[in-house]
Amino acid sequence: MKKEDASFTKGERLCGVKAISELFSGGRTINLPPLRIIYRIMPADEAHLPVRVMISVPKRHFRKAVDRNLIRRRIRETWRKNKTPLSDMVSGSGRRIEVAIIWNDTVIIPFDETEKAVKDAIGRLTHLKY
Repeated sequence: MKKEDASFTKGERLCGVKAISELFSGGRTINLPPLRIIYRIMPADEAHLPVRVMISVPKRHFRKAVDRNLIRRRIRETWRKNKTPLSDMVSGSGRRIEVAIIWNDTVIIPFDETEKAVKDAIGRLTHLKY
């Protein structure tokens, strides 16, 4: 894996009220406890990268920001290290995908279990029909 592949740049982050609301209103859902994945496949365009992701940890599950940030950092790091197969698959298909990863559990689990859950999600997204 090259250094460029193992980054998580601003362009890879899904941000903006319009983009996020369209994802939540028109996206499809995969439940992989402790995660809920919402994704939307669209035609590729020059303005956006092939894969954009948003990570969310609800405040109703974790009242302390320290806990939310810990989980968010773990998910982000795992995504950064393991996103290459999904990026390669989507890039070659002429489409792009927007993904929201939402933590759907009320406990903090160890990093290796979080990593396994995110890898499963990436594997599931990689094997979708494009």
